[in-house]
Amino acid sequence: MANHSQLGFQDASSPIMEELVEFHDHALMVALAICSLVLYLLTLMLLEKLSSNTVDAQEVELIWTILPAIVLILLALPSLQILYMMDEIDEPDLTLKAIGHQWYWTYEYTDFKDLSFDSYMIPTMDLPQGHFRLLEVDHRIVIPMESPIRVIITADDVLHSWAVPTLGVKTDAIPGRLNQTSFITTRPGVFYGQCSEICGANHSYMPIVVESTPLKHFEAWSSLLSS
Repeated sequence: MANHSQLGFQDASSPIMEELVEFHDHALMVALAICSLVLYLLTLMLLEKLSSNTVDAQEVELIWTILPAIVLILLALPSLQILYMMDEIDEPDLTLKAIGHQWYWTYEYTDFKDLSFDSYMIPTMDLPQGHFRLLEVDHRIVIPMESPIRVIITADDVLHSWAVPTLGVKTDAIPGRLNQTSFITTRPGVFYGQCSEICGANHSYMPIVVESTPLKHFEAWSSLLSS
């Protein structure tokens, strides 16, 4: 859960988000090295007197032509790897369908016969003490921990976006089209997200809450709702 003084990402709760955080740190270090080198060269040029070495230097021109290409390769290779990992969907243990409405979500557990529900934001006046304002819902998504989960996402009216930052998931919900994404939670917990596509007057009142539990707790919860 993000806080007011937080400068970085939320703690990663999925392998994909861990890779994204590592790539962010990697790209930030590359950018820091480039800025430091440019600042050093600018300072050197301002303090030193001009000489013939700055007028004709083919070796330096060769270096500053090849070096940016190497830097781009160092950034592109891990970025492409993560993109392919995000698109890759193995055999899931559970398939969940998320349908966006104005302004709530409907969830269907397609592996179960009759397990579906609507998820509305809890109004501030009805919010239990200690819960998060504008983020808590009346029905959470419950999933088993350390299991591949596939989410099929669509919308019933306008564009929405199903996003949970700590899981590294953000997929558009488009009417008449099915998009899909997948993730694996690495720890138990409650993870919060929101609709990330402006979808109307109450766009900010479409929270997403994912609760990751051990398998036995998920089985007990699913049997209770299916009965």
